[in-house]
Amino acid sequence: MTAYKFEYIWLDGYSPEPNLRSKTKILQMEDYNGELDKLPEWSFDGSSTKQAEGHSSDCVLRPVRIYVDPTRINAYLVMTEVMNMDGTPHESNSRALIENDSEDCWFGFEQEYTMMEGTRPMGFPEQGFPAPQGMYYCSVGSKNVAGRSIVEEHLDICLEAGIHLTGINAEVLLGQWEYQCFGKGAKKSSDDLWISRFLLYRLTEEYGLGVELHPKPVQGDWNGSGMHVNFSTKAMREVGGEKMFNDICDAFGKYHKEHIEVYGSNNDMRLTGLHETQDIKKFSYGHSDRGASIRIPVCVSKTGKGYLEDRRPASNADPYKVVGRMMQTLQSVKIEANV
Repeated sequence: MTAYKFEYIWLDGYSPEPNLRSKTKILQMEDYNGELDKLPEWSFDGSSTKQAEGHSSDCVLRPVRIYVDPTRINAYLVMTEVMNMDGTPHESNSRALIENDSEDCWFGFEQEYTMMEGTRPMGFPEQGFPAPQGMYYCSVGSKNVAGRSIVEEHLDICLEAGIHLTGINAEVLLGQWEYQCFGKGAKKSSDDLWISRFLLYRLTEEYGLGVELHPKPVQGDWNGSGMHVNFSTKAMREVGGEKMFNDICDAFGKYHKEHIEVYGSNNDMRLTGLHETQDIKKFSYGHSDRGASIRIPVCVSKTGKGYLEDRRPASNADPYKVVGRMMQTLQSVKIEANV
Protein backbone atom coordinates (compact mmCIF):
# COMPACT_ATOMS: atom_id res chain seq x y z
CA MET A 1 0.00 0.00 0.00
CA THR A 2 1.16 3.50 -0.80
CA ALA A 3 0.12 6.75 0.87
CA TYR A 4 -1.21 9.15 -1.77
CA LYS A 5 -1.88 12.85 -1.22
CA PHE A 6 -5.05 14.28 -2.77
CA GLU A 7 -5.49 18.05 -2.66
CA TYR A 8 -9.26 18.64 -2.76
CA ILE A 9 -9.84 22.09 -4.30
CA TRP A 10 -13.09 24.05 -4.32
CA LEU A 11 -14.56 27.54 -4.72
CA ASP A 12 -15.91 29.24 -1.62
CA GLY A 13 -19.07 31.31 -1.18
CA TYR A 14 -17.54 34.79 -1.19
CA SER A 15 -18.82 37.36 -3.66
CA PRO A 16 -18.60 38.99 -6.10
CA GLU A 17 -15.94 36.39 -6.99
CA PRO A 18 -15.16 33.16 -5.17
CA ASN A 19 -11.80 32.27 -3.69
CA LEU A 20 -9.93 29.01 -4.04
CA ARG A 21 -9.85 26.74 -0.98
CA SER A 22 -8.16 23.38 -0.50
CA LYS A 23 -7.23 20.68 1.97
CA THR A 24 -5.24 17.47 1.73
CA LYS A 25 -6.66 13.96 2.06
CA ILE A 26 -4.30 10.99 2.54
CA LEU A 27 -5.47 7.65 1.16
CA GLN A 28 -3.68 4.31 1.37
CA MET A 29 -4.05 2.70 -2.07
CA GLU A 30 -2.47 0.17 -4.38
CA ASP A 31 -1.43 1.06 -7.93
CA TYR A 32 -3.38 4.30 -8.17
CA ASN A 33 -3.25 5.82 -11.67
CA GLY A 34 -5.50 8.84 -11.51
CA GLU A 35 -8.91 7.15 -11.59
CA LEU A 36 -11.52 9.72 -10.57
CA ASP A 37 -14.10 7.12 -9.56
CA LYS A 38 -11.80 5.79 -6.82
CA LEU A 39 -11.94 9.06 -4.91
CA PRO A 40 -14.52 9.49 -2.16
CA GLU A 41 -16.59 12.56 -1.49
CA TRP A 42 -15.41 14.65 1.45
CA SER A 43 -16.96 17.26 3.69
CA PHE A 44 -15.80 20.63 5.02
CA ASP A 45 -16.95 23.36 7.36
CA GLY A 46 -19.07 25.61 5.17
CA SER A 47 -19.61 28.10 7.99
CA SER A 48 -15.96 29.15 7.55
CA THR A 49 -16.31 29.78 3.80
CA LYS A 50 -19.68 31.58 3.65
CA GLN A 51 -21.38 28.42 2.37
CA ALA A 52 -23.32 27.32 5.47
CA GLU A 53 -24.54 28.38 8.89
CA GLY A 54 -22.84 27.12 12.04
CA HIS A 55 -25.83 25.06 13.17
CA SER A 56 -25.71 23.02 9.93
CA SER A 57 -22.24 23.58 8.58
CA ASP A 58 -21.27 20.48 6.59
CA CYS A 59 -20.89 20.84 2.82
CA VAL A 60 -19.82 18.07 0.46
CA LEU A 61 -16.89 18.05 -1.99
CA ARG A 62 -17.58 15.91 -5.06
CA PRO A 63 -14.48 15.19 -7.22
CA VAL A 64 -14.99 16.16 -10.87
CA ARG A 65 -11.48 16.23 -12.36
CA ILE A 66 -8.01 15.10 -11.33
CA TYR A 67 -4.51 16.27 -12.18
CA VAL A 68 -1.02 15.08 -11.30
CA ASP A 69 0.58 17.35 -8.69
CA PRO A 70 4.17 17.80 -9.94
CA THR A 71 5.33 19.56 -6.77
CA ARG A 72 4.62 16.73 -4.29
CA ILE A 73 5.46 13.03 -4.11
CA ASN A 74 2.61 10.59 -4.87
CA ALA A 75 0.22 13.50 -5.13
CA TYR A 76 -2.78 14.69 -7.15
CA LEU A 77 -4.86 17.85 -7.46
CA VAL A 78 -8.60 17.20 -7.31
CA MET A 79 -11.04 19.78 -8.63
CA THR A 80 -14.35 19.41 -6.85
CA GLU A 81 -17.87 20.79 -6.89
CA VAL A 82 -19.56 21.91 -3.69
CA MET A 83 -22.75 19.98 -2.99
CA ASN A 84 -25.44 20.14 -0.33
CA MET A 85 -25.84 17.22 2.05
CA ASP A 86 -28.80 15.96 -0.02
CA GLY A 87 -26.62 15.68 -3.13
CA THR A 88 -27.94 18.77 -4.93
CA PRO A 89 -25.54 21.48 -6.14
CA HIS A 90 -24.79 24.19 -3.59
CA GLU A 91 -25.99 27.68 -4.55
CA SER A 92 -22.34 28.77 -4.88
CA ASN A 93 -21.62 25.97 -7.39
CA SER A 94 -21.28 27.92 -10.64
CA ARG A 95 -19.88 24.88 -12.47
CA ALA A 96 -23.18 23.05 -12.07
CA LEU A 97 -24.98 25.86 -13.92
CA ILE A 98 -23.24 25.03 -17.21
CA GLU A 99 -25.88 23.16 -19.20
CA ASN A 100 -24.05 22.52 -22.46
CA ASP A 101 -20.59 20.98 -22.17
CA SER A 102 -19.97 19.89 -25.76
CA GLU A 103 -16.32 19.34 -26.62
CA ASP A 104 -17.10 20.87 -30.01
CA CYS A 105 -16.86 24.23 -28.21
CA TRP A 106 -13.28 25.32 -27.65
CA PHE A 107 -12.12 28.05 -25.27
CA GLY A 108 -8.79 29.80 -24.95
CA PHE A 109 -8.34 32.01 -21.87
CA GLU A 110 -5.77 34.80 -21.84
CA GLN A 111 -5.23 35.05 -18.10
CA GLU A 112 -3.52 38.27 -17.07
CA TYR A 113 -2.29 38.86 -13.52
CA THR A 114 0.11 41.07 -11.60
CA MET A 115 2.72 39.73 -9.21
CA MET A 116 2.86 41.85 -6.05
CA GLU A 117 5.59 42.64 -3.55
CA GLY A 118 3.48 43.77 -0.63
CA THR A 119 1.18 46.49 -1.99
CA ARG A 120 3.13 47.31 -5.15
CA PRO A 121 3.64 45.41 -8.42
CA MET A 122 6.86 43.47 -8.66
CA GLY A 123 9.57 45.68 -10.14
CA PHE A 124 7.99 48.95 -8.99
CA PRO A 125 10.22 51.18 -6.82
CA GLU A 126 9.34 51.51 -3.13
CA GLN A 127 8.32 55.11 -3.75
CA GLY A 128 6.71 56.46 -6.92
CA PHE A 129 6.49 54.71 -10.25
CA PRO A 130 8.78 53.14 -12.84
CA ALA A 131 9.19 54.56 -16.33
CA PRO A 132 5.90 54.90 -18.26
CA GLN A 133 4.55 51.77 -19.90
CA GLY A 134 5.65 51.00 -23.42
CA MET A 135 8.88 49.07 -22.91
CA TYR A 136 7.52 46.28 -20.71
CA TYR A 137 5.28 44.33 -23.11
CA CYS A 138 7.04 41.15 -24.32
CA SER A 139 10.31 42.72 -23.25
CA VAL A 140 13.59 41.20 -22.10
CA GLY A 141 16.21 42.34 -19.59
CA SER A 142 16.02 43.15 -15.89
CA LYS A 143 15.30 46.82 -16.59
CA ASN A 144 11.97 46.00 -18.21
CA VAL A 145 10.97 42.60 -16.80
CA ALA A 146 10.18 41.38 -13.28
CA GLY A 147 9.39 37.83 -12.17
CA ARG A 148 10.28 35.83 -15.26
CA SER A 149 11.77 32.86 -13.38
CA ILE A 150 8.53 32.40 -11.41
CA VAL A 151 6.46 32.63 -14.59
CA GLU A 152 8.62 29.98 -16.24
CA GLU A 153 8.32 27.73 -13.19
CA HIS A 154 4.53 28.09 -13.21
CA LEU A 155 4.47 27.19 -16.91
CA ASP A 156 6.46 24.00 -16.32
CA ILE A 157 4.30 22.95 -13.36
CA CYS A 158 1.08 23.44 -15.32
CA LEU A 159 2.37 21.48 -18.29
CA GLU A 160 3.50 18.63 -16.01
CA ALA A 161 0.05 18.63 -14.40
CA GLY A 162 -1.53 18.10 -17.82
CA ILE A 163 -2.95 21.60 -18.24
CA HIS A 164 -2.80 22.78 -21.84
CA LEU A 165 -1.04 26.13 -21.60
CA THR A 166 -0.21 27.46 -25.05
CA GLY A 167 2.01 30.41 -24.20
CA ILE A 168 3.23 33.07 -21.77
CA ASN A 169 4.30 36.69 -22.16
CA ALA A 170 5.17 39.80 -20.19
CA GLU A 171 2.35 42.34 -20.33
CA VAL A 172 2.12 46.12 -20.68
CA LEU A 173 2.41 46.90 -16.95
CA LEU A 174 5.71 46.12 -15.21
CA GLY A 175 5.19 42.98 -13.10
CA GLN A 176 2.11 42.02 -15.13
CA TRP A 177 2.09 38.72 -17.03
CA GLU A 178 -0.23 36.61 -19.13
CA TYR A 179 -0.58 32.92 -19.85
CA GLN A 180 -2.89 31.30 -22.34
CA CYS A 181 -4.92 28.25 -21.30
CA PHE A 182 -6.78 26.15 -23.89
CA GLY A 183 -9.47 23.53 -23.43
CA LYS A 184 -12.26 21.71 -25.22
CA GLY A 185 -15.63 21.87 -23.52
CA ALA A 186 -16.88 24.53 -21.13
CA LYS A 187 -16.28 22.59 -17.92
CA LYS A 188 -12.87 21.13 -18.70
CA SER A 189 -11.47 24.41 -19.99
CA SER A 190 -12.71 26.22 -16.87
CA ASP A 191 -11.44 23.46 -14.55
CA ASP A 192 -8.01 23.80 -16.13
CA LEU A 193 -7.98 27.56 -15.65
CA TRP A 194 -8.98 27.33 -11.99
CA ILE A 195 -6.27 24.73 -11.33
CA SER A 196 -3.69 26.86 -13.15
CA ARG A 197 -4.66 29.77 -10.87
CA PHE A 198 -4.34 27.50 -7.83
CA LEU A 199 -0.85 26.45 -8.90
CA LEU A 200 0.12 30.09 -9.42
CA TYR A 201 -1.07 31.12 -5.96
CA ARG A 202 0.67 28.18 -4.32
CA LEU A 203 3.92 28.77 -6.20
CA THR A 204 4.12 32.46 -5.31
CA GLU A 205 3.65 31.54 -1.63
CA GLU A 206 7.16 30.10 -1.75
CA TYR A 207 8.59 33.46 -2.81
CA GLY A 208 6.57 35.58 -0.41
CA LEU A 209 4.76 37.23 -3.31
CA GLY A 210 1.11 37.93 -3.99
CA VAL A 211 -0.99 37.47 -7.13
CA GLU A 212 -3.36 40.33 -7.95
CA LEU A 213 -6.31 39.62 -10.25
CA HIS A 214 -7.95 43.02 -9.82
CA PRO A 215 -8.74 44.35 -13.31
CA LYS A 216 -7.09 47.71 -12.53
CA PRO A 217 -4.14 46.93 -10.24
CA VAL A 218 -2.57 50.38 -10.65
CA GLN A 219 -4.57 53.57 -11.08
CA GLY A 220 -3.64 56.08 -13.77
CA ASP A 221 -2.19 55.65 -17.23
CA TRP A 222 -1.50 51.94 -16.87
CA ASN A 223 -3.15 49.00 -18.60
CA GLY A 224 -5.60 46.92 -16.62
CA SER A 225 -5.76 43.12 -16.44
CA GLY A 226 -8.23 41.10 -18.43
CA MET A 227 -9.11 37.53 -19.23
CA HIS A 228 -9.86 37.67 -22.93
CA VAL A 229 -11.69 34.55 -24.05
CA ASN A 230 -11.14 33.11 -27.52
CA PHE A 231 -13.98 30.80 -28.47
CA SER A 232 -15.18 28.73 -31.39
CA THR A 233 -17.75 26.11 -32.31
CA LYS A 234 -17.37 23.33 -34.83
CA ALA A 235 -19.45 25.35 -37.30
CA MET A 236 -17.25 28.43 -36.84
CA ARG A 237 -14.13 26.37 -37.52
CA GLU A 238 -15.43 24.25 -40.39
CA VAL A 239 -18.30 26.15 -42.08
CA GLY A 240 -17.86 29.80 -41.21
CA GLY A 241 -18.85 32.70 -43.42
CA GLU A 242 -19.28 36.42 -42.83
CA LYS A 243 -22.98 36.10 -41.96
CA MET A 244 -22.34 33.47 -39.30
CA PHE A 245 -19.69 35.55 -37.55
CA ASN A 246 -21.73 38.73 -37.77
CA ASP A 247 -24.79 36.94 -36.38
CA ILE A 248 -22.76 35.64 -33.44
CA CYS A 249 -21.29 39.07 -32.72
CA ASP A 250 -24.75 40.66 -32.95
CA ALA A 251 -26.08 38.12 -30.43
CA PHE A 252 -23.25 38.90 -28.03
CA GLY A 253 -24.14 42.57 -28.40
CA LYS A 254 -27.82 41.85 -27.75
CA TYR A 255 -26.92 40.26 -24.41
CA HIS A 256 -24.10 42.68 -23.56
CA LYS A 257 -25.60 43.55 -20.18
CA GLU A 258 -26.01 39.89 -19.21
CA HIS A 259 -22.41 39.16 -20.16
CA ILE A 260 -20.99 42.13 -18.26
CA GLU A 261 -22.87 41.01 -15.14
CA VAL A 262 -20.73 37.84 -14.95
CA TYR A 263 -17.52 39.15 -16.49
CA GLY A 264 -15.90 40.20 -13.21
CA SER A 265 -16.22 42.91 -10.57
CA ASN A 266 -14.66 46.39 -10.91
CA ASN A 267 -14.52 45.84 -14.64
CA ASP A 268 -15.73 49.41 -15.16
CA MET A 269 -12.31 50.55 -13.95
CA ARG A 270 -10.72 48.66 -16.84
CA LEU A 271 -13.27 48.96 -19.65
CA THR A 272 -12.99 52.71 -20.15
CA GLY A 273 -12.46 52.97 -23.89
CA LEU A 274 -8.74 53.47 -23.26
CA HIS A 275 -5.79 51.05 -23.03
CA GLU A 276 -7.10 48.66 -25.72
CA THR A 277 -10.65 48.40 -24.36
CA GLN A 278 -14.16 49.40 -25.34
CA ASP A 279 -16.23 51.40 -22.84
CA ILE A 280 -18.19 49.07 -20.54
CA LYS A 281 -21.46 50.76 -21.54
CA LYS A 282 -20.88 50.20 -25.25
CA PHE A 283 -20.60 47.14 -27.49
CA SER A 284 -18.71 46.88 -30.75
CA TYR A 285 -16.92 44.34 -32.88
CA GLY A 286 -14.36 44.70 -35.62
CA HIS A 287 -11.61 43.05 -37.61
CA SER A 288 -8.28 43.09 -35.73
CA ASP A 289 -9.73 45.79 -33.45
CA ARG A 290 -8.32 45.55 -29.92
CA GLY A 291 -10.43 48.52 -28.91
CA ALA A 292 -13.62 46.56 -29.62
CA SER A 293 -15.70 44.39 -27.30
CA ILE A 294 -15.14 41.45 -29.66
CA ARG A 295 -12.18 41.22 -31.97
CA ILE A 296 -12.50 39.31 -35.25
CA PRO A 297 -9.02 37.83 -35.81
CA VAL A 298 -7.13 38.15 -39.06
CA CYS A 299 -7.54 34.41 -39.78
CA VAL A 300 -11.31 34.91 -39.99
CA SER A 301 -10.87 37.93 -42.23
CA LYS A 302 -8.78 35.84 -44.61
CA THR A 303 -10.54 32.45 -44.56
CA GLY A 304 -14.02 33.15 -43.18
CA LYS A 305 -13.45 30.46 -40.53
CA GLY A 306 -11.97 30.29 -37.06
CA TYR A 307 -12.73 31.90 -33.71
CA LEU A 308 -13.69 35.14 -32.00
CA GLU A 309 -12.05 36.95 -29.09
CA ASP A 310 -14.30 38.39 -26.38
CA ARG A 311 -12.14 41.09 -24.81
CA ARG A 312 -14.58 42.10 -22.07
CA PRO A 313 -13.99 39.52 -19.27
CA ALA A 314 -11.89 40.81 -16.38
CA SER A 315 -8.89 38.97 -14.97
CA ASN A 316 -10.81 38.13 -11.77
CA ALA A 317 -13.87 36.63 -13.52
CA ASP A 318 -15.14 33.15 -12.68
CA PRO A 319 -14.57 31.17 -15.91
CA TYR A 320 -17.54 28.89 -15.17
CA LYS A 321 -19.88 31.89 -15.24
CA VAL A 322 -18.15 33.40 -18.28
CA VAL A 323 -18.30 30.35 -20.52
CA GLY A 324 -21.74 29.41 -19.20
CA ARG A 325 -23.07 32.77 -20.39
CA MET A 326 -21.22 32.39 -23.70
CA MET A 327 -22.83 29.02 -24.29
CA GLN A 328 -26.28 30.50 -23.66
CA THR A 329 -25.67 33.25 -26.20
CA LEU A 330 -24.21 30.88 -28.79
CA GLN A 331 -27.25 28.65 -28.48
CA SER A 332 -29.49 31.62 -29.25
CA VAL A 333 -27.91 32.02 -32.70
CA LYS A 334 -29.67 30.04 -35.40
CA ILE A 335 -26.79 28.45 -37.25
CA GLU A 336 -25.98 24.88 -38.19
CA ALA A 337 -23.65 24.36 -35.30
CA ASN A 338 -23.02 21.81 -32.60
CA VAL A 339 -23.25 24.14 -29.64
